[in-house]
Amino acid sequence: MKSEIEDTDGRGATLGVTPVAAGVEVRAAGPSGELSLTCTPARARELAAALVRAADEAESAQSAEPVTVKAGQLRRGDVRDGDRAMTVEAVRVDGATAHITWKSGAGRSWTQGYDADAEIALRRRG
Repeated sequence: MKSEIEDTDGRGATLGVTPVAAGVEVRAAGPSGELSLTCTPARARELAAALVRAADEAESAQSAEPVTVKAGQLRRGDVRDGDRAMTVEAVRVDGATAHITWKSGAGRSWTQGYDADAEIALRRRG
């Protein structure tokens, strides 16, 4: 699994996680270099749990009020407000229509068309 992230200076970087032998390799690569770490599966689960807790705390610290954005101004990573997590995967504006590709928390993707000026309530900006 690889994820696009940013370093502390806002420059693009990647974080990769791969099973290796009897462990898990975590590899971070950015403009300033690369770092590779290997840990046990149990330690990898602890790290994953810590990341989930930190993400939950960061989201809780944000405003409880959803942000409203025009469909044509959505961007990758925006999370729609509602009972189920839906994240913007891609946006294509064609005239007055915004074609938004969503990804569910279960990993399913679909594209939906909106009037480019339609207001979309977001839980958070990506």
